Amino acid sequence: MAESFYKSLDIGKDVVSTRTLLHEAIPLTGTIISGTYGVANIKSYAHGMFQSVYDYPYLSSSANYIFDITTGVGANSAIHASVNASGQKSKKLNIYNQMAQVLMGYDHLGAIQRFDEDGDILAGGNKLDNVIFLNFSRLLTKDEIKKGTFSLKLGANAAYATPMTKLLEITDASGSSGFLVNSPVGEYGILFAKQSTGNPLAATNVKCGLLFYQAGICALTSSVLQQLLTTPVSASATGTATFSDLLTGSTIDTFANSFRHRINNLQFNNTVELNSSVYFCRVNHNEYNYSTNPTYLSGSKIRVKTQTSDLPVSYITTVGLYNDNNELLATAKLSEPLKKSSDTEFTIRVRLDY
Repeated sequence: MAESFYKSLDIGKDVVSTRTLLHEAIPLTGTIISGTYGVANIKSYAHGMFQSVYDYPYLSSSANYIFDITTGVGANSAIHASVNASGQKSKKLNIYNQMAQVLMGYDHLGAIQRFDEDGDILAGGNKLDNVIFLNFSRLLTKDEIKKGTFSLKLGANAAYATPMTKLLEITDASGSSGFLVNSPVGEYGILFAKQSTGNPLAATNVKCGLLFYQAGICALTSSVLQQLLTTPVSASATGTATFSDLLTGSTIDTFANSFRHRINNLQFNNTVELNSSVYFCRVNHNEYNYSTNPTYLSGSKIRVKTQTSDLPVSYITTVGLYNDNNELLATAKLSEPLKKSSDTEFTIRVRLDY
């Protein structure tokens, strides 16, 4: 122990709070989502309201949950009246309303706000009423998806058997600077579809959905594989069913299977927000030069002095942080003892992360 047990810190001068953003690349290849394990890594449920995708057969103890796939049809959709009972009409409506009320909130009259194509709700504009939802695992997104890093490539060739010969890419191209904040769940960006391989789109850089960064949810219009393409794609290995046909006459599981079949690649960077308090523990030249440890003396003489004229020294090994009641809250160990004498001064930087 040093000669002074405690030294007060000046909150204004000796303590500072910092924030560090750590990012991790998350690549999800289409082979995992649509083929590597067949359907062993795809979990369907009796309620039939969504599918869960894992990175390994989901019955394995080493499997990690990646994301859920589901779809919703709003009451204002042009095809809502055409959704039949076998197409899970009520469930698709409930999913749309649930996601909309959580992600878009309510208007001044208490009505659920619809998904807006450009995020400018007050200006009206195009609404997204037939939506594919990808709800990513918190294990992957951490605190949020990093803005401007999202990329989803979809097979856009018309033939179901060879979907990847034409590709379109969906990105949040303006997310890093053009994100919006008028959502109850935080910030979100506009998704754009662009040409990737084979020029499948009728136009490029078309708005096609929303990406909610903190919530980790991608809301994608179903028209991205229909009206936005020069040739709408087949959604079934047999026949010529389109994704509109699946929305009106098939289950959510069937729709999810066809959508997964079209995923070529999905990637983004996540974000971990690391908050820190940094304490600058200043040791002046006239402080901590002695120790009250009994082993500091031998025969009433200071062990570290060989002559009476030598300066006393001590060695600093640990920094303790105490509260106002002198209760120890945290300790910081130095990598090696610091030799301290009256002709030296130190500033020891202690960082607490949380």
